[in-house]
Amino acid sequence: MNGQTQYTVAMTQPDLPTSKLDYDLPPELIATRPAEPRDSARLLVVHPGGEGIEHRCVRDLPEYLKSGDVMVFNNTMVLPARFIGRRVDTAGRVEGLFLHTDQATPGHCEMMLKSNGRLRVGLHVELLDRKEQPSGHIFSLIEKLDEPLGAWIVQSESPGNPQDWLHEVGITPLPPYIQRARGDQSVDDEADRRWYQTVYAKTAERESVAAPTAGLHFTPELLQEIDAIGVNRQEVTLHVGAGTFQPITVENLREHHMHEEFFHIDGAVIDALRGSSRVIAVGTTSVRALESLPAQRHPSIAAQSYEGVTDLFIAPPYDFKNVDGMLTNFHLPRSSLLALVGAMVGLERLLEIYRVAVEEQYRFYSYGDAMLILPDK
Repeated sequence: MNGQTQYTVAMTQPDLPTSKLDYDLPPELIATRPAEPRDSARLLVVHPGGEGIEHRCVRDLPEYLKSGDVMVFNNTMVLPARFIGRRVDTAGRVEGLFLHTDQATPGHCEMMLKSNGRLRVGLHVELLDRKEQPSGHIFSLIEKLDEPLGAWIVQSESPGNPQDWLHEVGITPLPPYIQRARGDQSVDDEADRRWYQTVYAKTAERESVAAPTAGLHFTPELLQEIDAIGVNRQEVTLHVGAGTFQPITVENLREHHMHEEFFHIDGAVIDALRGSSRVIAVGTTSVRALESLPAQRHPSIAAQSYEGVTDLFIAPPYDFKNVDGMLTNFHLPRSSLLALVGAMVGLERLLEIYRVAVEEQYRFYSYGDAMLILPDK
C-alpha cells in the first residue's frame, strides 16, 4: 500500500503488583453462550469523573453517542483454529491450536500441539474432520520453539495451506474457561462459529485465534442506528493471538512477557482521529492498535497507513494518546486486559465497578455482557 509504514512497537513494561488485578467471581457468572439477539446483552455505563454508573442494555448504546464521534472497530476474522489430529505412525490423538503462517516460508506455520505421547521432529500428523474422520491433510513437525506458548513450526505435506484446511475441518477456538464452564452442556460448533464472529469481520490473509469480544454485541441494525446519528465508524485490524488466553502468573507486571500481535491501520482512520474530540474504541484490541501508533492526532504527522507488530502492555499509570473512551467486556482477574481497562478508569474505581457488576449478576468474559466507559471530554 502506498505510504504504508512498517512499524514495531517498543514496549515499556509496567511496574504493578499482579495482586492489584484480583477480584472474586462466582463461577456461575461465566457466560457459556452469548445473549440473543446480540444487542440484548446488558451494558454497564461508566460516567466520567466519578459521576456514577448506569445499568442499561447494549441496544441503548446510541443514546450515549453523538454526531462527530469516531467509533473504531477491529474487523479481524476468527479462524476455526482448534483441531483434532492423529499421528500417522501410531494413530495417537493430537490436539492443536493454529497460531499463524510463516509469511517468509510457504507451507510453514506455527501451532500449539498436545499429545499423550512424546512429540518429536519429523513426526507426521493428519488432521481429522469435525466428525473425527481422516481429512487427508497432513503436516510434519519441523522445530519446537523455545518460547512461552511452547509452539511448534510445522510444514504442510499436502497441497495448500494449513490455515485454509481449518476452514473445512477446524473447531471454533473458544477460550478454555468457556469450555470448562459448559461442563457437560453440548453446544454444536456451527452455533459457536456463528456466535464467536463479529457481523463486520472481514476475510484476510491473516486471521485471529480469538474474537475481539466487545464487537460480538453488535447487530447490523445497531450499526445502522449508530451511522444514522452521524458517528464516524472506522475499522482497524489487529489479529488476536493465543497469548490473549495466557494469564499473568508472575508477581509483578514488569516480569510478564507480553505477546506480539499483527495490526494494520489505514491513513483514513488517522484522518478521522484528528477530526474528532471523542474517539471511542470497541474492545481492548482496538485500543491496543490505536495506542500502538504515534500520537496521530497531532496535525503535523502525516496520515499514512501503518502495519506491523505490537507488544504494547497498557497498565496504570498510562496516558492515552489516541483513545478517549471504550466499549469492553468484563475480563479475567490478573489479566493484561483488566490492566488496560484499569489504566483508563483507575484501578480502585475499576474494582468497585466489578464488585457492583458481580452484585448485579452481570455475565462475564467473552460471551458475557459489556461495559461502556464514556470519555471525559
